[in-house]
Amino acid sequence: MASALASDTDRKQLPVDHDNQIIQPVDESIHVPTDKIIHNGGLKAQFISPSGELFDKLLTELKEKLSSGRGECIYHLGISDDSDPGLSNNDMLASKATLKSMAELCDADLQLLQEKNFTGGITAKFLIRYRAKEREFLEVRVAVVGNVDAGKSTLLGVLTHGELDNGRGLARQKLFRHKHEIESGRTSSVGNDILGFDSCGEVVNKPDARGLALDWQRICYASSKIITFIDLAGHEKYLKTTIFGMTGHAPDFCMLIIGANAGIIGMTKEHLGLALALNVPVYVVITKTDMCPQNVLSDTLKLLAKILKSPGCRKIPVFITKEDDITVAATNFVSERICPIFQVSNVTGANLNLLKKFLNLLPSRMSRKEDEPPEFLIDETYSVPGVGTVISGTVTQGIIRVNDSLLLGPDSLGQFQPVVIKGIHRKRMAVECVEGGQTCSFALKKIKRSTIRKGMILASRDLKPEACSEFEADILVLHHPTTIKINYQAVVHSGSMRQTASIIEMNKEHIRTGDRALIKFRFHKSPEYLKPNTKLIFREGRTKAIGTITRTFPIKQAPTQSKQTQSKSSNRPS
Repeated sequence: MASALASDTDRKQLPVDHDNQIIQPVDESIHVPTDKIIHNGGLKAQFISPSGELFDKLLTELKEKLSSGRGECIYHLGISDDSDPGLSNNDMLASKATLKSMAELCDADLQLLQEKNFTGGITAKFLIRYRAKEREFLEVRVAVVGNVDAGKSTLLGVLTHGELDNGRGLARQKLFRHKHEIESGRTSSVGNDILGFDSCGEVVNKPDARGLALDWQRICYASSKIITFIDLAGHEKYLKTTIFGMTGHAPDFCMLIIGANAGIIGMTKEHLGLALALNVPVYVVITKTDMCPQNVLSDTLKLLAKILKSPGCRKIPVFITKEDDITVAATNFVSERICPIFQVSNVTGANLNLLKKFLNLLPSRMSRKEDEPPEFLIDETYSVPGVGTVISGTVTQGIIRVNDSLLLGPDSLGQFQPVVIKGIHRKRMAVECVEGGQTCSFALKKIKRSTIRKGMILASRDLKPEACSEFEADILVLHHPTTIKINYQAVVHSGSMRQTASIIEMNKEHIRTGDRALIKFRFHKSPEYLKPNTKLIFREGRTKAIGTITRTFPIKQAPTQSKQTQSKSSNRPS
């Protein structure tokens, strides 16, 4: 009942200029990327009872699109460049039957997303997605940010466990990892949870009557697509943890949570700026709409639209109120400047179905790079009884298999040592191999956990990885109370790497807020593995700067030798 009433009240709660300034750009001025939605090649009739030769050609095109889309793609029937849009009812049924038979041959399912009536007939959008295969699924990572008490963990609890909140924090209890988080109700670490979709777009997660944790293996077996939520901290004192989650966990998208009653306060702008600096597409979810007065909600929406349109963001806010908006927003989300906005309630369940359908259509942004040598960024280490040292992180390129030998490093001397992959787990499920863009954990042979730290990498020998103590970066200062000069120290975040660095050279005498400069840094503690053209965040207290690494200065590698040998040689009289 609540979700049915929500659509009527939502229209009243939107800003006065909503229809004129926000909805129109979605339908008319936004270009639909051709690699995401496939028009039928200028010939509306080619799906209507095609010949055998044409059918084989269309089938080959579908297989290529499914491969490039990592298991899913969207077809738009009834559109052509040389005539008015639309097919008759009989022609649309014949075209749909052809598309369905093509999907069957690819072991995929067809799902209707949208139908529109024109003077020339009907147009329709269909999602084609591979059926669930054992230990294979498409993964999309979504970082969840927002101010403290905005309802981030509660929303994830409701989405992943399928049960509404009681208004007193029942849903969020299932996500917390530490005792102090349960007691305070505030996230202080990087949490993870998953939401599975099958080939027909239905949610796989089912509520557990006994209130137990989700069975990740069962969800992964039944899912063609997995949304991994990275639950980040909202409190200001946990900002470094939030930055590490945004840089080290390589999210595809960012979900900014705003409490309708509190509005845009505290760390909301900080987190939005962080996502924009890292070029991560952002969509907004406004929670607690059931307990917020209408005038307060209207003010929050107006301020949000104003901030998104500002020169710093340059986004087009799109308020999602019906299912037709979802398909347009999701397919244009990555390539265009739009920012979808949802208004939900975790207590009544209003508009949660729209949010789930939007998540179902989100594409993966990270490329596989299968032909490249393997590379893996480490963001967490564990010591598991009976298994040994376990590391988790993200495969940035290549394919890694069980029993592969890779180089681990750099250590405190900037050296890399060979290690063997003993086992691979993906979403708590044992697999034989992983590829670029996937997150996983590795069990390593004969290596101590104390020798591994966050920011190290596993890489193929073909990459010839080199550590550097110094690097050069093009830096833009977003905020600094005074001036920045040579010898200034701050914490540098790049990927899963996080370390204090000093400025040793600048192309300017000093820089202030809004200035850009080419700066050379030197790490304080140990060498790191960095790559040119990588984004970095530069922070210290209230100082914030962003930039791109332009050049690295590899340290001269000494011959690989043990520490005992080094100590003996240093004590030996000359």
